[in-house]
Amino acid sequence: MVIDPSELDPQSVYKLLIGSVVPRPIAWTSTVSREGIRNLAPFSFFTVASRNPPMLCISLGPRSSDDASSKDTLSNVEQTGEFVINIVSLSLSNNMYESSKSHPPEADEFEKAGLTPAPCEVVRAPRVGEAGVSMECLLDRVIPLGSDHLVIGRMVRFHVRDELYRNGRIDISALDPLGRLAGNYTKVETIFELPSEDF
Repeated sequence: MVIDPSELDPQSVYKLLIGSVVPRPIAWTSTVSREGIRNLAPFSFFTVASRNPPMLCISLGPRSSDDASSKDTLSNVEQTGEFVINIVSLSLSNNMYESSKSHPPEADEFEKAGLTPAPCEVVRAPRVGEAGVSMECLLDRVIPLGSDHLVIGRMVRFHVRDELYRNGRIDISALDPLGRLAGNYTKVETIFELPSEDF
């Protein structure tokens, strides 16, 4: 089957994209507004953008539940020039799900999700205290891409729990990261090297 995305409606293209690009890591993104209101939201259009300098990127789509022109995360990032990406472990999956709900802009989403806002070293936005890995980012640029916005940030600090740090690397099994599969989720259950005689 060959599919021309220009012949489909945007929602159908989106469903094919999220079912094909799998598994996707989740950028659990914390920001703070100029007024000091904490915001926390997960985004699964997320990856490393550059290794030197270290840069991360997330793609933010439009709001789906109200008439506001952009999500709180995008507004906060554009206004303050900073954000934090926290990695979601399986044990925090329900908290992450709670933070994905549409809350009013004045709501503190750390409180709504039952999480601890922990201080950062460079940025004013808090990190998720319970997260195994958090990365402080300073905004490099926001690129409008059709209906979405690509947010690129320079990563200026790692926060890694001591028990996850092994000889300069992250213990992936201990981190137990959550990923996105279309509309569902997945965890890392099997780690192996290639080539392998098992395949």
